[in-house]
Amino acid sequence: MSELIYNDLSQVAEQFREVLENGVNRKVKNQILVFAYNGTGKTRLSMEFKGLGKVSTIRPANIMDGVTTPLEVEDTTRDTLYFNAFTEDLFSWDNDLDNDQQRVLKINPDSHFFDGLQELEMENRIRPLLQRYADFDFQIDYSNWTINFKREIQNESGSHETIEHIKVSRGEENIFVWCFFLAVAQLAIDGQEAYNWVKYLYIDDPISSLDDHNAIAVASHLAQLLRDNTTIKTVISSHHALFFNVMWNELDGNKKLQPYFLKHDKENQQYKLRYTNSTPFFHHVALLEQLHEAVINDNLYTYHFTILRSILEKTATFHGFKNFSACIKQGDDDPDGILHARLINILSHGNYSLFEPMEMTEENKEHFRRILNEFMDNYRFNPELFPDGSVQQLSTEQ
Repeated sequence: MSELIYNDLSQVAEQFREVLENGVNRKVKNQILVFAYNGTGKTRLSMEFKGLGKVSTIRPANIMDGVTTPLEVEDTTRDTLYFNAFTEDLFSWDNDLDNDQQRVLKINPDSHFFDGLQELEMENRIRPLLQRYADFDFQIDYSNWTINFKREIQNESGSHETIEHIKVSRGEENIFVWCFFLAVAQLAIDGQEAYNWVKYLYIDDPISSLDDHNAIAVASHLAQLLRDNTTIKTVISSHHALFFNVMWNELDGNKKLQPYFLKHDKENQQYKLRYTNSTPFFHHVALLEQLHEAVINDNLYTYHFTILRSILEKTATFHGFKNFSACIKQGDDDPDGILHARLINILSHGNYSLFEPMEMTEENKEHFRRILNEFMDNYRFNPELFPDGSVQQLSTEQ
């Protein structure tokens, strides 16, 4: 497929709907995965897509409407349940500035996002999802449309107590909203009557405010939700290379996924959409740039081994090797490459804390620098992206 060029984002949204409705080359597509850098217009694209499914009609008023005037009323139908920056805006804080005690998160009662909130026992649906990521609990006040967050702590006497009305961090709030969305999306997929209007899910950058190491957990969880879904079609967009890569690997097996790279040509005021075929090379380059920068800044965390493993695995597959260890240079102190392969195996499968990423030990940092440096020496990349000798120099100096 050649590069497609559009004059505005509305045309791109129309293309997405065409693909999801009619497929590509007579092949049905249930999911679209889009990689685009920040500033491209991903959020605006999601709203354009939503807007295309919003239809307003005028009909005569009747007694069931509870009005005698006006003589006509407007009905609005929609077909897209979306997650983006606007979804987060459906929640706002009341910090109880007068007393600084009853801090709650307010819910916008006018949004269809909250249809059937109480009847569907949303707390019981959200809580198991939230417990995967966070150590706080919550309670919904359905009469006041507010959420009270609480956390159990151990006091000085050693007993446990629950602190009510806590102000959770921005990251914790984001993950709560994300879990709220997942619970609603599951209801839509299951055909719950309150969400029978949902024909499409549009998910834009669900981890935009979270650390890199959460990409794998969030992407894998989302893929589990979508993998066997045949009723609702989905668009997922992200600027996060690792998140994109995991989503591709998790969903590509159903052969109903259409991946794209979206670019904004500011000079010509055009949007360019390119089919990425198999796992696209530029994501690996982007990942390498992330690792390279982490090494240069000595900002290495254990989850960077997960990123490195992903790159090694794809490189091994491309070159016809059965195991990623084939891409690790064998040194005099490790002639079979067993030590470094085992190190990557162990450190790429950790159960990492969501809000407390673990910094590598100095010994592991040295191993990481060495593996990365020798890999980049062995497989040539554009030197303009990676200043010559910087990783090698840092590795030998520290």
